[in-house]
Amino acid sequence: MLKARLLVHHQWLSTLFCLVILLLMRVEGYDVPVTFLEDAVAQGAVCLDGSPPAYHFDQGSGAGVNNWLIHIEGGAWCNNATTCLAKRDTRLGSSKYMAKQYTFSGILSKLRKFNPDFYSWNRVKVRYCDGSSFTGDVEAVDPRTKLYYRGARVWRAIVDDLMAKGMKNAQNVLLSGCSAGGLTAILHCDSFRALLSGAKVKCLSDAGFFINTKDLTGAPHIEELFAQVVATHESAKNLPASCTSKFSPGLCFFPQYAAQGMQTPLFLLNAAYDTWQVKNILAPGVADPHGTWHDCKADITKCSSSQLQTLQGFRTEFLNALSLLGSPSSMGMFINSCYAHCQSGTQETWLRDDSPLLDGTNIAKAVGDWYFDRTAFQKIDCPMPCDKTCHNRVFDDREMDK
Repeated sequence: MLKARLLVHHQWLSTLFCLVILLLMRVEGYDVPVTFLEDAVAQGAVCLDGSPPAYHFDQGSGAGVNNWLIHIEGGAWCNNATTCLAKRDTRLGSSKYMAKQYTFSGILSKLRKFNPDFYSWNRVKVRYCDGSSFTGDVEAVDPRTKLYYRGARVWRAIVDDLMAKGMKNAQNVLLSGCSAGGLTAILHCDSFRALLSGAKVKCLSDAGFFINTKDLTGAPHIEELFAQVVATHESAKNLPASCTSKFSPGLCFFPQYAAQGMQTPLFLLNAAYDTWQVKNILAPGVADPHGTWHDCKADITKCSSSQLQTLQGFRTEFLNALSLLGSPSSMGMFINSCYAHCQSGTQETWLRDDSPLLDGTNIAKAVGDWYFDRTAFQKIDCPMPCDKTCHNRVFDDREMDK
């Protein structure tokens, strides 16, 4: 009888805990409906499967009615027909599988206390479904795979639609994105700014500074993958000319080269121990066939001393790549020593009482101060584990392949 009561009590507490979490999510975020660009299909601006592009739009108000914040979704890339086919029948390759609602929080929040600088702006979440960071443009469609490599056309169609909705009259614009979307924000930054000559335009890359370095075995795994992405999607013509005039198109998919000639102010928000890069650039499965790094990649508290030493070496490589951009006064930088990936789109890392800090400043304040020219912010954290404000990721087995 006592055991039964304890079990019921435990179940009740679990249910209460779940309700509290859901309530917090409701308070911190809210759902915004999807917009499908059906007319874009006629222009050939389509996802991998030929379905229309999509985005979520929450209209600005008051002082923010002529200001725009664009936030681009991430989701890695596909580098050949096999990997693109694997994406095709998912939300990252087809708008047919996208949720009809998207929860806006963090940098997309409409609540002043959670997003003090951008809450009243027009806020847009661009969905990612092309596998090339919106750089591909292949006219022919493979009759065997029925794959469309049209990311650049998708990008132009979405921008054109937003211009028609009022962005052409914008006063302030921030182009931002997470992961592959953060890379998009870099690659398209200058050309995007050129469309808005009357506006103040800046770009924010969150977890998009992917570096060109060797994996555990010394193989150039990520360099080969990026070269294949560029070749498959025929991206070269849509990469920054300031880069392709000096480097090969494959190298110009890396921010350390592509951003060298950028004219538009850029803010780099990145964890020095970025989870995606540790899992897929430093220690991809092909470089760790016996799974020696599995537990370490899932939870950095389980890394051995030698693995921690390797991670510190990766941080050094990351900072070396970053140094290639110099330190122009227009650049912003928040490089913390966390095991994380994408920190602007979720409330807990963007702005909350317990959100990550760098030199006593949270991410929301650092980005806002930089955008509005209140205070310059170029900070790099001390090496792990010095930062006690991190929200370090812990992955279960299901998440380890992502």
